Amino acid sequence: MSLQPRPGAEIPQLTARVARASNPHGTTAMWIRDRLDGLWSDEDFAAWYPRDGRPGLSPAQLATVCVLQYAMNLSDRQAAEAVRCRIDFKYALGLDLEDPGFHHSVLTDFRDRLAEGDRADRLLGLALTRIRQAGMLKGRVTQRTDSTHVLSAARELTRLELACEAVRAALEELAREAPELLDELVTADWAERYGRPVRLCSQPSHPVARLSQVGADARELLKLVSTRFPGDALPEQARVLRQILVQHFLVDGRGRFRPRTKRDGQPPSRVRIESRYETEARWTRRGDTRWTGYLVHVTETCDDKRINVITDVATEVSAADSQALPGIHARLRRLRLLPGKHLVDGGYTSVAGMDDAARLHRVTLIGPLPPSTTPQHRAEDGFGRENFIIDFDKREVTCPNGQVSGNWRDLPAKEPTSVTVRFDARQCGRCPEQEKCTPGAFRSLYFPTRHRHELQIKNRADQQNPDWRRLYGKRSGAEGTIAEFVDGHRGRRCRYRGLAKTHVQHVLTALAINVERLSAQEPVDATYQPRPPTAFQQYLDARSLPRPLWWRQGK
Repeated sequence: MSLQPRPGAEIPQLTARVARASNPHGTTAMWIRDRLDGLWSDEDFAAWYPRDGRPGLSPAQLATVCVLQYAMNLSDRQAAEAVRCRIDFKYALGLDLEDPGFHHSVLTDFRDRLAEGDRADRLLGLALTRIRQAGMLKGRVTQRTDSTHVLSAARELTRLELACEAVRAALEELAREAPELLDELVTADWAERYGRPVRLCSQPSHPVARLSQVGADARELLKLVSTRFPGDALPEQARVLRQILVQHFLVDGRGRFRPRTKRDGQPPSRVRIESRYETEARWTRRGDTRWTGYLVHVTETCDDKRINVITDVATEVSAADSQALPGIHARLRRLRLLPGKHLVDGGYTSVAGMDDAARLHRVTLIGPLPPSTTPQHRAEDGFGRENFIIDFDKREVTCPNGQVSGNWRDLPAKEPTSVTVRFDARQCGRCPEQEKCTPGAFRSLYFPTRHRHELQIKNRADQQNPDWRRLYGKRSGAEGTIAEFVDGHRGRRCRYRGLAKTHVQHVLTALAINVERLSAQEPVDATYQPRPPTAFQQYLDARSLPRPLWWRQGK
């Protein structure tokens, strides 16, 4: 399928006249066309399509339909029907009133194409560039980031169900690619065990024996497959089966092949496969919340003079929030939308992260640093690191009782990021307050290098400043955006399987939120007036008393 850009693609006169007559105040779809002249053009997608082949539909039109689909929470069939029946959709796409539209399966094909590489991020970047050119967004403004969990689209499986489904998926793949291999392996018992999807009750009979049998079957199947596909040439489902087999089975000291038990240990959740249908989803626990899926990080502007616009969306395998921050800054830098001040919660902050953000991107990362995890801080008694005097010039540390240690060592030696200092056992052994300092024979002290140490002290001092607290209070507004993302646009559960397709869902949701916010604040029709103030708000205005403004009310 090839791309043939449509130059100019003007709106037909009859479509424009009917749309204006039936929607005098305009709609979100009409605002996209009038205010931004469309979010994209066909030339923006030229690299996505080959030069030869049957001419395809306009990718700019399909991308616009996808955004409007997420803005209105439509299914693919409903979105295709809206293109056929809704006048404002035809206006936004520049179609004639009698245009029949397209089949709903085209949207699925377009999302699959969008999930390749970093195309989803580039799609968001193109839209943000168009919004910036329209004067509704600028760089180096204050931005904020927050995250929430997203549930996987695949159903949760027990260990027995996971092993059975992994074997069944490998058999299905071999039946398509090399069915002759199964002739000497598959019997009536195999057909009984793997002939249909596995759905077990909450308490299946003989689970350990059945799991051992499935493990033996998987091992035999992999041996057979390795004779046809040597080395790393194994089919995809066979590779997944091999990983699941390693994670849930072992060969013990007696040479027996058996399932792992709690005593044997389990693989960490960051690498453990939870479903063969979605191998990238991970089981995660944070506080009282447990889920299998991903984390989505949403970054938006929080400028008092402009409408908040989502500038970045990151879909990550469940991990620490701080690991997503370098990627967020790198993508914003490519778009020239780096914030001057970046408001985040304690999950994103670290001394190293603050230093890297300021040094590499000139971004001031604002957020509370995590507290110390030393036993003295946990017990709220004894001498912590702040009770020691650190002299970076002399490379010495003085303890609260006046003992000086020069046993200074940089970690690592070439480009040090931290320092360790160890007090001698002879110094700590005769100390009368040793119990308040260390339970061992000596005290070791770890702290960042000089620049990062001063940055840490400054951050903790700033947290006591009312101006810092007032600025950081804007970060709480990100929770409203997360609620809009999750509740208003059904973002809690993945619509599609796989990390790449889930990220496409999140990017389209972010674009839908942006156009909703901007179109509601700046309508097409100049005669439209914002929501009038209430009686109490008029009372406050008459007495010059300040009051908060909702973003739909304007200034």
